[in-house]
Amino acid sequence: MAKADRLVANRLVADEPVTGRPASTLAESASLGVSSSGDATVEETPFEALASICSVLVIGLFILTFLAQNFVIPSGSMAKTLLVGDHLLVDRITLAPGSSWMPLVHYREPKHGDIVVFFKPVPDSVDADGKPEYQYLVKRLIGVPGDHIHLRDGVVILNGVAQNEPYAAPWPEDTHYPYIDEFPSVSTSEANGITSEWAVDLPNHIQGNDLVVPPGMYFMMGDHRHDSLDGRFWGFVPRANIVGRPLFNYWSFKTPDDQMYKTSFSDQIAWMGHVVLHFFTDTRWKRTFHPVS
Repeated sequence: MAKADRLVANRLVADEPVTGRPASTLAESASLGVSSSGDATVEETPFEALASICSVLVIGLFILTFLAQNFVIPSGSMAKTLLVGDHLLVDRITLAPGSSWMPLVHYREPKHGDIVVFFKPVPDSVDADGKPEYQYLVKRLIGVPGDHIHLRDGVVILNGVAQNEPYAAPWPEDTHYPYIDEFPSVSTSEANGITSEWAVDLPNHIQGNDLVVPPGMYFMMGDHRHDSLDGRFWGFVPRANIVGRPLFNYWSFKTPDDQMYKTSFSDQIAWMGHVVLHFFTDTRWKRTFHPVS
């Protein structure tokens, strides 16, 4: 705005010389905030500065609330697709339920193979008021409503067809684990970490050897199948719980697997100091702006 005012002032006085002007004219120019050289001096008031800052904050909040959001990967359940310390920008629009008030926005339903951010369907804790707290998770979508799924020796059989999933290839240290690799044919009593609700509900969704995904639900699993507490342990994800899909990795920093459990104030300060000291050496530069797929 200041630059526009200055251009207007220059244009108005460009054809008349400054020297020889009456003193009254110079005095009037000074009272109008115009110098003898023809430049306007426009100063931003504190109120205007505050309004500008608020506008930026409102736009940023809108983007983070409705369009995109950043997330940090705290565990290795999606390795090697996503690593601990990856920072993701998540698209909150494409997989959102369609809206009539934004007809030009592209929406679509979640599909097989999508990497999805969602609210875990069961709470991990309660807050100070006793309300359940649901954490964000990121997994790969394996089953949509109506799908028949089972695993045979760790391979996903979807509607009778074995799936080619190079991103979920077994790790060298992985050993055969009956409940994980032969799901759902092995009883939940032979595994740890299964929620009591899922142990009761799982038999209701088994037909023959297959798990059948009910209407309005989705089945998710991590790419690191032997290191992921996923749908095999807590069940289906309701459509309403789906938040969005990661677009790209905007920053990745080498992070210990147990960093997520270090939540004390001193641990947080120590970690911040570590990041500052090792920012250049421990940033995974090859993963910067790497698309997620």
